[in-house]
Amino acid sequence: MSTVVVALGGNALLHRAEPMTADVQRRNIERAAHAIAPVVEEHRVVVAHGNGPQVGLLALQAEAYEQVDPYPLDVLGAETEGMIGYMIEQELGNLLPPETPLATLLTMIEVDPQDLAFEHPEKFVGPVYSADEARQVATSKQWAFRQDGSNWRRAALAGVIAGAMSIVATVANAGECPADKKVADGQGQKPSTAAAKDVTDVVR
Repeated sequence: MSTVVVALGGNALLHRAEPMTADVQRRNIERAAHAIAPVVEEHRVVVAHGNGPQVGLLALQAEAYEQVDPYPLDVLGAETEGMIGYMIEQELGNLLPPETPLATLLTMIEVDPQDLAFEHPEKFVGPVYSADEARQVATSKQWAFRQDGSNWRRAALAGVIAGAMSIVATVANAGECPADKKVADGQGQKPSTAAAKDVTDVVR
């Protein structure tokens, strides 16, 4: 049986300027699940997803509680892996026979600590802002912003992937149907370096 990788970008799950609610995200995932379910009937399927809007939303929610320092983006990224994978499993499970195996995998990717991309935040996370709103938030939270079309969004570090450390291939070859992060570009995965030093701002 062949393996098919289906990639869902973060903005496919929460469209730009859409309310960033669980109900909206679930409706988008349900729509995607209806397209994916027929493929599962004939192939091993790995569902990959982005997480830019979702990790940015968690960062904003974390900033709202001032009694502790916010968790770093790599940890929030891992949280989104579980959250999105859980919803994908639910919606696929509603369409597939009960005996169909589903699994959500949290994966890590390897980045090069010397990558010059670490000097220039470029990965969009979170909601869109007007230019005035972006300036205010950038000043108050010391966040970097970049223009995204006619709007502005927070920009996080996004190094080039040096390698992937996951068991996605092993699980897929065993016949499972994981709802997992995108293996090809590692978008949203928790980063590490070969020396096991965390690069906690990376979300790609």
